[in-house]
Amino acid sequence: MKLAGRLDRIEPFYVMELAKAAARVAAGPLCDPARGGRRMIRLNIGEPDFGAAPAVREAAARVAQGDTPYTDALGLPALREAIARWYGERFGLAIAPERIAVTAGASAGLQLACLALFERGDEVLMPDPCYPCNRHFVTAADATPRLLPTGAGARFQLGAAQVREAWTPATRGVLLASPSNPTGTSIAPEVLADMAGFVRERGGVTVVDEIYLPLSYEAHFGHTALALPGGLGDEVVSVNSFSKYFGMTGWRLGWLVLPPALVPAIERLAQNFYICASTLAQKAALACFEPASIAEFERRRAVLRERRDFIVPALNELGLTVPVPPDGAFYAWMDVSRFHADSWAFAHELLDSTQVALTPGRDFGLADPGRWMRLSFASSMEDLQEAVARLREVLR
Repeated sequence: MKLAGRLDRIEPFYVMELAKAAARVAAGPLCDPARGGRRMIRLNIGEPDFGAAPAVREAAARVAQGDTPYTDALGLPALREAIARWYGERFGLAIAPERIAVTAGASAGLQLACLALFERGDEVLMPDPCYPCNRHFVTAADATPRLLPTGAGARFQLGAAQVREAWTPATRGVLLASPSNPTGTSIAPEVLADMAGFVRERGGVTVVDEIYLPLSYEAHFGHTALALPGGLGDEVVSVNSFSKYFGMTGWRLGWLVLPPALVPAIERLAQNFYICASTLAQKAALACFEPASIAEFERRRAVLRERRDFIVPALNELGLTVPVPPDGAFYAWMDVSRFHADSWAFAHELLDSTQVALTPGRDFGLADPGRWMRLSFASSMEDLQEAVARLREVLR
């Protein structure tokens, strides 16, 4: 069978390959209590341990008893309106519901945006490191993701000067994430405004993955790109999700906030590719915006901040240096070069010696990935404390 050539440019998702390796170890003697084994501690997957809010689960149970027909391709009007109100309550923004497209997860939203905006011959500037699937959405649109190396001094984010220098006649825009996976770092609003202004001058587009934005811990960084001044916010494509802050990972529900001129194109693509996002998930998600649910999500955000404040100093003390403390999301980006030259091999060694699963850097870019490793602190404090104790035994 002949496969499409684009597959040659899309690598495996190594996060999931590591997860499979962790599952094999967890099923073997090293984790068998009868043989003195220890349970596997999984700090490799970016999935909060809270799950959907009680009101969301209750709503889903009620919805499942009735009809769940297709919705409009852009989503339930009531859900689009609820999302728009949330932007007003959280960010003080007046976002028209008509600019919101509900999607089958943020992944579907990114795919739709890339298909609508990019084509063969285009290049899209992205930071290195970045979430691998984002660059593969660009590749799937037959465009070219161009990764620009970043460092701790720039918070592992692109800067306006770097974008200016890298821009070519083929450049169509930038695809950013703030806060970022894998680093948990955000772009300062003044830097983002400078960059977006330059991109607009060049006739390009700024796409910002903001799925971790509600999980910001520092006031200076907790600003949506939709609030950029001078009309820039109205031209940004913002990607968001019900998975992280709202805890609905397996429900596969996200949304886009679009410039008005882009809405018809996204609707046409969504009609053909997805028909609509899950009706059950959409109706259940309305409960996310009830006051009790928001209070629960804010409690969880405080818990994640406590976990961050524990794990980052602990990793630094172990020599697994986190050069830029995360200001959002639930990831720590660690320099492991003190212990190993290849984080992929090191991650597998730690699986065997500590039964702690971590994510090596090879997924996230090309700039010295063997030096870096990602830890997710979306797991319980008990797991984090136990993981630190086991790592200390081995590293010291």
